[in-house]
Amino acid sequence: MRISMDLELKDTPGQLVHVLTPISDLGGNIMSVIHHHDEKTFRNTIPVFVVFEMEEKKLDELRGRLERSDVTIVRMGKIRLRETVSILLIGHVIHTNLTDTIDRIDRTGYAEVQDLSLAMPEIDGPSSAVITVSATGTGELKKAVEILKGVTEKKDLLMIEPIGDRLGAGGR
Repeated sequence: MRISMDLELKDTPGQLVHVLTPISDLGGNIMSVIHHHDEKTFRNTIPVFVVFEMEEKKLDELRGRLERSDVTIVRMGKIRLRETVSILLIGHVIHTNLTDTIDRIDRTGYAEVQDLSLAMPEIDGPSSAVITVSATGTGELKKAVEILKGVTEKKDLLMIEPIGDRLGAGGR
């Protein structure tokens, strides 16, 4: 299971080792670490973001080890949505009920619209949107893109997918 953690560390040498060692000792595979040494929190600690894979049954032990090492765990969560694609929509995106378009993806239970960037040059003219969809897996992302295709056809919107994607339906 993939886990993400937001942590706060004391600004002293060796603190990052207090985080990474227990993850490794418990068989975790560290995917990424973002260490913002130059940015302090209001508690005068250093924010760190870690993504790793680990068996779910070992998470309680990891939490205990980190807390015993005086590591502040701000947030710890499972990463449910693993596949993401961004798609360009062109046409009367707003005037054809943008909320409905988003809801049709979000209602699936396996995919969500995670980001939306909108441009509307004229109040009555066509608009464009880059919509980022994330899903629990490749197959689910493909299904979500198919739902979006159906919606855009009914609403007379042009949908432009990334070229050369590995899904055949817009994944990266």
